Amino acid sequence: MTPNLTVRVLLGLFGLLLPLALLARNVDLATVPTRSTVQLTIYNSEDLTLVRETRVVTFKQGVNPLQFSWANTLIDPTSVELKFREPKAGLDVLDTTFPHDKPQMLYWNVHSDANREATIEISYFTSGISWAADYVAIADAEEKTLRLESFVRVNNRSGEDYENAQVRLVVGTINLVEKIAELAKVPVGRVKDEVNEEDYRELRQKAGRKMMAPAAPAPMMAMDMAAGAMQEMEAPKEIIKEGLSEYFIYTIEGTETVPNGWAKRLRSFEAAGVPMTVEYRYRPREYGEPLTRLYLLRNDTASKLGSTPLPDGMLRVFRANGRDGLSYLAAQNLKYVPIGDKIELNLGPDPAVVFELLKQKVYRDNLWFQIKGGNLYRKLGEDGFKLELDSQVAGWDEHTTYRQKIRNYTRKPIHVQIRREYPGDIVFRSRLNPTLHDFQTVQFETDIPAGDKAELDYEVIARLGYNQKQNRVELQPGEVNR
Repeated sequence: MTPNLTVRVLLGLFGLLLPLALLARNVDLATVPTRSTVQLTIYNSEDLTLVRETRVVTFKQGVNPLQFSWANTLIDPTSVELKFREPKAGLDVLDTTFPHDKPQMLYWNVHSDANREATIEISYFTSGISWAADYVAIADAEEKTLRLESFVRVNNRSGEDYENAQVRLVVGTINLVEKIAELAKVPVGRVKDEVNEEDYRELRQKAGRKMMAPAAPAPMMAMDMAAGAMQEMEAPKEIIKEGLSEYFIYTIEGTETVPNGWAKRLRSFEAAGVPMTVEYRYRPREYGEPLTRLYLLRNDTASKLGSTPLPDGMLRVFRANGRDGLSYLAAQNLKYVPIGDKIELNLGPDPAVVFELLKQKVYRDNLWFQIKGGNLYRKLGEDGFKLELDSQVAGWDEHTTYRQKIRNYTRKPIHVQIRREYPGDIVFRSRLNPTLHDFQTVQFETDIPAGDKAELDYEVIARLGYNQKQNRVELQPGEVNR
């Protein structure tokens, strides 16, 4: 226990206020309850965490004053709420008081109709707790499958220790919580200037209910909570879409103590035997000029993933190179991956695959001229047209012939995809069976056996000046003019 615990029983963790004889008649001072459970739902986008903790408290018949303190913490005091886990338990919160002579503290007066033991729940929003995901992908030696491990680093700078906490992560956006985050930065006395108390309470409750949404663990995320605690966690997990909000809440396996000032790395999930393919891509706009090697997989059930979206995080890729050895391949920032979306792991250039783009030939034809600066245009060679000294070139076709050489020095066949953008009025001529990725982008693919090479020829014809009639690529099968 640290001296900065939030809830106290008089001098203990969760508390009874004021050691006065009148109040002590309704208080069992020997009972100093600790937290039974604590749950952290961390909303990274707005530096906001919903804390829910339960405690078993012995009440005496009559009025039981309770104390809550948030000194030296980042708790939003306007968000603190007290509830009873058992409905119609004969307990009632009579009032909540913020004493002027004791800052960073509030009092609850709880009336009990009999001597009883009851489970209470205290919830509040706090700042200073954040999480970041990181991943490790290990491909097998044949590069057919990989093992994907996910971890979460939780950083606690809230001013409070949380022992044996269940950690839940919010992936996505909850707009109501963002509004709460803005209001939480306003001093307690000024919140009413921003929004009336009733509306703020309703907003807070709605945001809290969203962050309390049920979420069962993803594969390898089994929970180990006390019996009966956090019962709503047993409901099936779900992706929640509401208005402009779209988010997912999932639970980290087991419980962990997260002390203030510490960062902890928690295992999120592990998936083995995830199928993948290897592809080489030439896409200058996305990857630059080198031919780039990628591992391709999907976040879906067929790939033994797909139970949850994958949040942003750092991903490191390795390949097994023997019985126990690993080769480091690459590291990249993985962007948020929804369920069903593909995952592309960029491994960079492969030194065992040589790629060359050679310009073979350039020439111009189909020349048009503007006569004497007027609006009359004539094609060279048409009806005996001859050039005059004051004629100007107005349009032409520019032919460029390319050869792409790819040499595969690996021991496995490779699949290569080439995609390149051609702005303007373009004719793309080849026998490579190209397709249009979009109206300005040509794509074609080929397979190269192990130890073999390929020579891919194509011709790009750009219609320029007076000849340009459109702004798109036209595919034209045929021989390349060499």
